[in-house]
Amino acid sequence: MLIGKAIRIERLLNRRTGNCVVIPMDHGLTLGPIKGLEDMRETVAKCVEGGADAVLVHKGIVEHGFRGGGRDVGLIVHMSASTSMSPRPNYKVLVCTVEEALRRGADGVSVHINLAADEEPEMLGQLGVACAQARAWGMPILAMMYTRGEKAKDPYDPAIVSHAARVAAELGADLVKVQYTGSVDSFRKVVRGCPIPVLIAGGEKMETDVEVLDMMHGAMQAGARGASIGRNVFQHKDPVRMIRAISAIVHDKKSVKEAEKILRAR
Repeated sequence: MLIGKAIRIERLLNRRTGNCVVIPMDHGLTLGPIKGLEDMRETVAKCVEGGADAVLVHKGIVEHGFRGGGRDVGLIVHMSASTSMSPRPNYKVLVCTVEEALRRGADGVSVHINLAADEEPEMLGQLGVACAQARAWGMPILAMMYTRGEKAKDPYDPAIVSHAARVAAELGADLVKVQYTGSVDSFRKVVRGCPIPVLIAGGEKMETDVEVLDMMHGAMQAGARGASIGRNVFQHKDPVRMIRAISAIVHDKKSVKEAEKILRAR
């Protein structure tokens, strides 16, 4: 591995465990300043206080909403975009280059791909270009692989999720983010079929904290290497403690009950 990429990956993955908790906050471009993302500097500070290994934002937020002190945290710059106002919101386009991300101090970049969407061919081309750029610059790249289209009736189908994860590895990504399939056994098949570290997505805001922790615990039992969880963290009433609870499962192999105690502690 190129030394530059090796150094940057160490800033994203916990050196003690080799796992990571990423807090994605690219939603502001897609949905606007939703709850939890009104003050990005404050939100990032809470992520750092909670012990997140990395935060994920768009390039403009690095310049105008990032923090200026405190504990170090990995920085992933997101390169894909679409808005909820678009007639084709599932069509993600590249709005950043790896070089731009490097100039902003990024430790990694990410790309969002929606397989089964009408524009899948174009997005696969974008992923190929982004992976080539990332390799040339020694930059780790996270592929967010979702299945949203006519041929993906159930986006949690283990066969579909396994395929999505494998696509990322086949095209040269270093990390991949996919939906959790709902059980340890089914997600273990996803992990086994993918030679790069697999992270789980948090998805829509869940009704209870235990649902989030159960999902995280199951994924880790199946061999996942961490999580990329956004709304279930930054829209939580106590993002700091939620990150600590998730991190306890990811890094310290805590049970759901133990993690829940961390979340409820005062």
